[in-house]
Amino acid sequence: MRFRFVPALPLLLAAQLLPFATPAKAAPQAGRTCHLPGAQEALRCLTVQVPLDYGKPGKTISIHATVAPAWREAARPDPLFVLAGGPGQAGSDILPIVQAAMRRVRATRDIVLIDQRGTGLSGKLDCKSPPEIDTMTEEQLDADAQRCIESLAARQGTGYGHYTTDAAARDIERVRLALGYGQVNLWGGSYGTRLAQHYTRLYPSAVRALVLDGVAAPDQVIPAGGRDAQAALETTFRQCEKEAACARAFPALRDEFKALASKLGKGPVTLDMADPRTAAVRPVTISLRRFIATVHRVLYAQADARALPFLIHSAYRGRWEPFVARSNRDSDFSADGAMAGPLYLAVVCAEDFPRLSPQLVAEDTRDSFLGAPQVTQLAKLCPIVGVKPVAYAAPARIDAPALLLSGAQDPVTPPRRAEAAARLMKSAQHLVVKNGGHIVSPLGCVPRLMREFLDRPDARVDAACLEEIPAPTFQLNSAGPQP
Repeated sequence: MRFRFVPALPLLLAAQLLPFATPAKAAPQAGRTCHLPGAQEALRCLTVQVPLDYGKPGKTISIHATVAPAWREAARPDPLFVLAGGPGQAGSDILPIVQAAMRRVRATRDIVLIDQRGTGLSGKLDCKSPPEIDTMTEEQLDADAQRCIESLAARQGTGYGHYTTDAAARDIERVRLALGYGQVNLWGGSYGTRLAQHYTRLYPSAVRALVLDGVAAPDQVIPAGGRDAQAALETTFRQCEKEAACARAFPALRDEFKALASKLGKGPVTLDMADPRTAAVRPVTISLRRFIATVHRVLYAQADARALPFLIHSAYRGRWEPFVARSNRDSDFSADGAMAGPLYLAVVCAEDFPRLSPQLVAEDTRDSFLGAPQVTQLAKLCPIVGVKPVAYAAPARIDAPALLLSGAQDPVTPPRRAEAAARLMKSAQHLVVKNGGHIVSPLGCVPRLMREFLDRPDARVDAACLEEIPAPTFQLNSAGPQP
């Protein structure tokens, strides 16, 4: 279901580390040949039965794992487990990204993608979006989300309390045992970095090395992302002002952005416009929540961020079509796959929302365009989800070598978050891509650097090549980015 949140941020690690027993090692499961969107060749798929509640073994659920075998026959014994973001993405949803970022690693190692419980092929928690979703008011969207949450809970009969970061980490261990691997390496992106760190603290002997991209610090609380989002927006504005062509095309960019936010803050704007997908003329409602959520999401990738001045200027002049088309793009054509909205709520309402104090909200949203609309929405939906708060536990040190990757212009997990996480690691290398946003693994020489690190995790990585990754050009008109 397409919940209209301010985009999902990496999740706080908030689960207690309890000493549950690990099942005895059994013969590796062979799995089955499968073909999934995003991969041309045949892959291997596996379904692993795990306890629904690790505290009360009995009822089980199915966890899906996809294995992309190493290209070489003499593969190394330690695979790379890939943990997607959100929370709400599935490993099987991000195959295109893996194909781009992990191609060098896959030469010598199996790549294993896990669909977290409640996502993808692991019993995805989701509802179909109504056809009229883009014309619905915020009140109608929230009511539809409430119906989805309640209907899913009724069909399951178990509620949402078992969909936690801690349970997802224990599922990973069951997958490792089912596949017969010894030590594994972990790649986590965004929320997947939280999950990877939690798994490593639960099963330290099972982890050889970690690659964490878009690193969430253990004390990070969502949706407290106003400070980081504002910093990324300011950087985009400043870069436009320093580039002559962009400055000429959009000389009043900051004032136009403020004017739009001020106008929408007084109430939604309803326009009759051609649907960017169907060309049919229909009413479209632009609310402040939708406006800032789209701006925030655009800032995730640098190529998209360089289109933001054009989108703002067009909307200010009354031409909302480009902005609405970009707003719709994530749900219509996203390579990341559709987010499992109820799974996002299950995790965040239990592990983050209870720690979102009024003081934290006030400090985080001060002077930030992000404001507090997601907080308001969560305050309405979390009581309906009905999960118990998960107590935050002080994280232990991680001894496994770690490579931390950050984009300097990341609006959700900027370098300062990785630096905070590194203080709890024995051996961490932190690389920053100056012209990078959220998730930098596919960029430039980063795939090669990941391979070099995994081959020799105790050696220093020569990251001079990161300076060669160029900044995308600004989009000045409807023709697209400058050549």
